[in-house]
Amino acid sequence: MNDTRADIDTLAKGGRTNIAGFILRLAARIPFLFIAGRLYGPELVGRFALAVVVVELAALVATLGLKRGLAQALAQSERPHVCVVWDAMAVAFIVSLLASAVLWVAPEIMYPNTPVRGLDRYLGLVVLGPALSDVSLAALAYRLNVKAAVTARAVVEPWTISIAAWAFSFVTIRDGLVLSYVASMVAALIASLVPFLRSYGLPHGWSPQPRALFALARANAPLAGADALEWGSRNVDRFILGVLFEPKIVGIYYMAQQVSSLPQKLKTSFDPILGPVITRSLAVRDYPAIAAQVRQVAFWIMAAQGGLALMGSIPGEAVMGVLGPQFVAGTAALAFLLTAEVLASTGAVCESALVYVARHTNLLISAGMLAFQVALSFGLVFLMRSQGWPPAWQAAGPAVALMASLGLTSVVKARLLGRILGAPVSPWRWPLVWAALAAIAVGSIFTALPPQYEWTELVFGEPAIAAAYLYVLWRWAFGPADRALFGRMPTAEEATLPNVGASTS
Repeated sequence: MNDTRADIDTLAKGGRTNIAGFILRLAARIPFLFIAGRLYGPELVGRFALAVVVVELAALVATLGLKRGLAQALAQSERPHVCVVWDAMAVAFIVSLLASAVLWVAPEIMYPNTPVRGLDRYLGLVVLGPALSDVSLAALAYRLNVKAAVTARAVVEPWTISIAAWAFSFVTIRDGLVLSYVASMVAALIASLVPFLRSYGLPHGWSPQPRALFALARANAPLAGADALEWGSRNVDRFILGVLFEPKIVGIYYMAQQVSSLPQKLKTSFDPILGPVITRSLAVRDYPAIAAQVRQVAFWIMAAQGGLALMGSIPGEAVMGVLGPQFVAGTAALAFLLTAEVLASTGAVCESALVYVARHTNLLISAGMLAFQVALSFGLVFLMRSQGWPPAWQAAGPAVALMASLGLTSVVKARLLGRILGAPVSPWRWPLVWAALAAIAVGSIFTALPPQYEWTELVFGEPAIAAAYLYVLWRWAFGPADRALFGRMPTAEEATLPNVGASTS
């Protein structure tokens, strides 16, 4: 019991650090969305969105599941850890080069519905950046250093892309977004490698072992597949829209997707600390502890995402209008996407354990749900198109499909994990409904005001919605373990957590 409590405290401490990083990421990402919407417009944003979705997939595949699999590889390896992590870096480096070569030869993969011009072809060369950054941060996460991930992902990357997008708008509107993305990936890579080298150092006496590299890649194939499928569920809607609609529609949807993805970062904020804690409990087969960890973190994430979803969707038109009047058409998509994030939280956290205890079954579930999402997306778009609905309404079809798919996935994965662990993992608590109703009641007061007072929805309505929601949760839903998350925020020195559970080999 004491160990379980210690794990919850560890999760809370790491969560506080990463929530601070999430707030920093939020503060930095909003300027980029504003700059992209106001200076570049929906057509260029849509074109950029389609290209980035391909680059991100290539980078994800290049890690071969090591973002989550490296912790287990380190825990089980008898070799020096510095050699294991450099094996992983070598794998990511080789696969990244192959992916970049493919995109260089066939840049049309990134730009399926527009001609390739200017610097378009060079975007594929940046795959190396996010791939190596992910692996180095995963290695640091094994030693429970979450400060590096916060710095690279929540400070360096978003602020670089925001500042670069503004600066490049004076030089080249057409290539400005591409150049700003490249700049942010390079900056994040540097911010990841510096603490990685300080922690693990250079691999003296190390030489790549082809057999070990192949075994590492093969062992992580299910994890790589799970990562790719999870990523696909969040991005295939953008690709479907690129096939069915003009870039302008894709750009409007992309902006709604970017706003809605901010709550999703809360889940990824816990990944660096949740994975090592789960693998430590697995090593001693403490299944009740894992269930408690999953249940606790899933509730934290669901509660936070619920509040953010209400703050984004109740005054949705005002939120999208900040990015530019042409983006208000994406309000419906925003509401569905935000709801999808809330429904996805349970399944996403359960997957953090399933990738270790039922990786192949987890992979099959994810694949089935992705196929369901794709089929439903096309079905909804074609149905609305046959009824003569406007393109902006049709574009919300993939968001509805995503919401349905993620909700169903959460139910299936929670039941599977609960059966394996022999303990419930569902984070559901009825006060979440009461808090949502209170927030809706408060928010409706502001949205009912005349159009000339729309600004009050953001200035006063947002804080009021958050206050009503949080008050109900704090009063009727939160227990001592939940309130641990809101303890004293760690200092920069404390953000690097003690190396509990890490091997010293």
